[in-house]
Amino acid sequence: MTRTVKVKLTGVHKRFAQNAASATPTDSLNAIQQIDLDVYEGEFLVIVGPSGCGKSSLLDMIGGLSKPSAGEILLDGKPISGAAPDRGIVFQQYALFPWRTALQNVEFGLEAKGLAKPARREIARRYIALVGLSAFENRYPHELSGGMRQRIAIARSLAHEPEVLLMDEPFAALDAQTRELLQRELLRIWEADRKTVVFITHDLDEAIYLGQRVAVMTSRPGQIKAIVDVPFERRSTSEDLRSSAEFARLRHQLWTLIKDEVQKAQGLQQVA
Repeated sequence: MTRTVKVKLTGVHKRFAQNAASATPTDSLNAIQQIDLDVYEGEFLVIVGPSGCGKSSLLDMIGGLSKPSAGEILLDGKPISGAAPDRGIVFQQYALFPWRTALQNVEFGLEAKGLAKPARREIARRYIALVGLSAFENRYPHELSGGMRQRIAIARSLAHEPEVLLMDEPFAALDAQTRELLQRELLRIWEADRKTVVFITHDLDEAIYLGQRVAVMTSRPGQIKAIVDVPFERRSTSEDLRSSAEFARLRHQLWTLIKDEVQKAQGLQQVA
């Protein structure tokens, strides 16, 4: 069965100048090196790797928030030249406007698109219902729990109806129980519409539970070390998935791949 490539990264490098007055190669930090990666249409791809390996930088480039120093990133065969509504981004921080209600926060991007109030309100309410918060649409962010605020952030990104949803450790700041709840909620949403998702996490259990494939990055400069297929189907309805032998096997496989990279990253930090 042929799969359609939604996002294609070819020979992607990312360097950052360490000295603001100079951007010569000797004064730059090589964050990402030679990334070749295909993200397929409708798949849930998770990226893991040690701290500082360039996961967030990679997501920023796919989102159009920064440009590669070399290489090419294509969306539907066209070069990504900047941020656009065809990519929705959810960060670890909720980034909600405190003076706007949940409904108004979800509406915000739709206002920028010029939609009339009745149309954008209908769309915003549909996505708030999708994340299970219809009863809270008139609450302000300070009146919502952390998990609820993150659901609103997800609803706001989905309301744009993006082609690709990019998620940078969106559940990292939440308690364990809320995190598991939102993982299941996110899977339920993804299984309903099969949107293309690229998700970053440090949590290997989260990576296996959510991802159809897990890309493992090396320590800096970040490269793709391996891609692991995750065979589970309909995960949101599998109560005992995390305790299964296959889940444990996959976790061991990922940890074996990433262990040396974490140690290398820690060694580099100690030398620095």
